[in-house]
Amino acid sequence: MTTLLIRNAHTIATQNDAGDELHNASILLQDGLIASIGPAYELPDTADEVIDARGHLVVPGLVNTHHHMYQSLTRAVPAVQNAELFGWLRGLYPIWAGLTPEMVRVSTQVAMAELLLSGCTTSSDHLYIYPNGVRLDDSIEAARAIGMRFVATRGSMSVGESAGGLPPDSLVENEDAILADTQRLIERYHDARHGAMTQVGVAPCSPFSVSRDLMKTSAELARSHGVRMHTHLAENDHDVAYSLEKFGCTPAQYAQDLGWTGADVWHAHCVKLDEPGISLFAATRTGVAHCPCSNMRLASGIAPVRQMLNAGVAVGLGVDGSASNDGANMLAEARQALLLARLRKSLEAPHTDAQGRTVFGCDTAPMEMTARDALRVATRGGAQVLGRSDIGQLAPGMCADLALFDLGTLGQAGGAVHDPVASLLLCASAQAAYTVVNGRGVVRQGQLATLDAGPLVEQHNRLARELVGA
Repeated sequence: MTTLLIRNAHTIATQNDAGDELHNASILLQDGLIASIGPAYELPDTADEVIDARGHLVVPGLVNTHHHMYQSLTRAVPAVQNAELFGWLRGLYPIWAGLTPEMVRVSTQVAMAELLLSGCTTSSDHLYIYPNGVRLDDSIEAARAIGMRFVATRGSMSVGESAGGLPPDSLVENEDAILADTQRLIERYHDARHGAMTQVGVAPCSPFSVSRDLMKTSAELARSHGVRMHTHLAENDHDVAYSLEKFGCTPAQYAQDLGWTGADVWHAHCVKLDEPGISLFAATRTGVAHCPCSNMRLASGIAPVRQMLNAGVAVGLGVDGSASNDGANMLAEARQALLLARLRKSLEAPHTDAQGRTVFGCDTAPMEMTARDALRVATRGGAQVLGRSDIGQLAPGMCADLALFDLGTLGQAGGAVHDPVASLLLCASAQAAYTVVNGRGVVRQGQLATLDAGPLVEQHNRLARELVGA
């Protein structure tokens, strides 16, 4: 039995059902779970390890629901800096064809290091390119070494350019081989138990890169093994146009027709999800990974997040690929989700002024999203989207995943004294002082504790130059 005590925290934002925010409180962690939480005077003063949390805000570990970690190697590539989605993909596919197993392992750890330093403790990843012997095992091994809770999804592409798809033929796989490898990965790595550190999902890439048959058989495989399903959907106007032209229906209708709605499914982006699509997702409990930074970077639009939440759709946050963000900071992503939702509200609230003129924006309209709403999407929302009832909040019996932020930093000056929880989202995005995963400190005093970041970055930069040919 090992114990870790987070002692005398300034504020603990539990994100429990009641939304409790505790002051001068402590959390006792034991064997990877939360043993107790409450006023500091009610909890022990000692444990195997004690973290002095005075002057710190404690939140549940943030949950990242969509990523392409290998893309860390192709950040800020000049040729695609100003491209929209389809052009961006066409420009990068030939580069990604050079990926190796070493590149996937190293880029996964770089992406996870960024996430951990921003207070993220659980991440999914969508790996759908497998050239040169790359396997999803490479990502899983990297996650285990760095100490992140991981939902690894076996992506795939099977329809190349010659068959009307977007990717080059050289990057697509045989569908039988895709299904066989997906089953192998589920049987080898998927852990359905409470507190699981590794889970596997089934994730055909997108409607414009896989066949109708693969979508259907992937859903059947996933459900026969009780694992979750993930893909991209309704990302931008071109995505919707492709669906209408090729399938004669909207992306949401296409997903429904193929069995890709339900409580075991989550779709990335959904920027262009229409009102019938939102109603469908709410009725079927289908989840959405909202990726605000990437959606802006690729000029895809502003997702109707408030409408989704109001309808009862499960919404989590995702940083998306590091070549379309171009970072992996979950706290910054939550802040951007907050600000972008408010911008959408202002754009959609026209009113008539005293002179009878139509003005866009309304000072009296309710805010699209509050700081606490955004934090909840980044924690409880992400847990719901990934089908995890054991993460996303701080309560006895939950996984011992949490992040501590120093309220005495320059970036928090002024804000933390008024509202420490809101200041985490409204002020400049902070780096975590401590990040704890499964009861283990993986970030300590603002530094990665499980790997040496210096050599990792050096190796990553060497591989990035090699991949891009710079």
